Amino acid sequence: MRDLYLGPAPLVDADVFMLAPERSGDVDLTYSPELLEVEGKSLSGGEFWTYLDRLSSAVQDTFGQRDYDVIHFQHLTFGATPALQRVFPNQPKVALLHGTDLLFAAEYPTQADVLKQAADVSAAVVVPTRAMADLLRRLTGEVRAVHIPWGVPDRLLAKPPAWAEKPVELLRVLYAGRLTAQKATAEILSAVSQFDGVELAVAGPTDDYARLAERTDLSRVRFLGWLSREQLWRDFADHDLLIVPSVKLEAFGLVTLEAQACGLPVAYQPLPGLVEVLGDSALACDFGNLGALDARFKEFRTSPNLLAEVAAAGLSNSARFPLSKTARELRELSQEVAQ
Repeated sequence: MRDLYLGPAPLVDADVFMLAPERSGDVDLTYSPELLEVEGKSLSGGEFWTYLDRLSSAVQDTFGQRDYDVIHFQHLTFGATPALQRVFPNQPKVALLHGTDLLFAAEYPTQADVLKQAADVSAAVVVPTRAMADLLRRLTGEVRAVHIPWGVPDRLLAKPPAWAEKPVELLRVLYAGRLTAQKATAEILSAVSQFDGVELAVAGPTDDYARLAERTDLSRVRFLGWLSREQLWRDFADHDLLIVPSVKLEAFGLVTLEAQACGLPVAYQPLPGLVEVLGDSALACDFGNLGALDARFKEFRTSPNLLAEVAAAGLSNSARFPLSKTARELRELSQEVAQ
């Protein structure tokens, strides 16, 4: 959202909103969207529809008198999409599908209904990978799915951070992202941190990490906290390998491309979306087989030429996905459905 719609020179001209955070420090308010104060966020049953009534009223009060050529649904589940549909029933819609939409639709019948309704009223559903389109159709039936990959900011592709010198005989591994059961289990992180010659760092939400640490020994993990985008890019240059051990679904894996753009090799669980985006430009690993994974990491640690080759392949791969291309294709689609 920040890449496309916000900043001093947004790539897509739009009015943007999100829920106000519970703590003011949770969101960078520079070039902020409209923050709507709506209580009672819920995911299912009657509580969801009551919450939706309140959210729709807030959207109406803030944006209802404005005229828009097209509405962008960012997410096909949760409350914002049906609220926008209520307030702007007649404007053309473009929906942008995210992985959490499919996960929550599979878990909550209410969100499955919301997703189906959003797909039905949208002139097109933007999917970052073709694998996501297949999963969407299993839940909603036939829809017009338009493949527009997410993108790496052009400024990062043009000028990645300076690379740090690699320590001898040490593999500096990084995990970066949300710490949900779908993305990184505590058992995988604990096991990797205890591999010989491996130093594991984790960049993620503090509260999530604390919950993992209560269940599993993470004493050998170096916790970095939740980093800003630019700080994460700089930290890529201080590591030798990014791991992406997602166990259920990865819609696109933008962080993998940003790591590749910084020259950091990637090791990933070969889920359909990641395979489509990364292919042979990254190292496919079975994170469910910890014994085999340990052997693979020994290979990475003792084969610097292998990691150098993967880093070079990653640089070439990330260059295929400039954010400017994503924005251009999204603007063109929006203009088409608005006519």
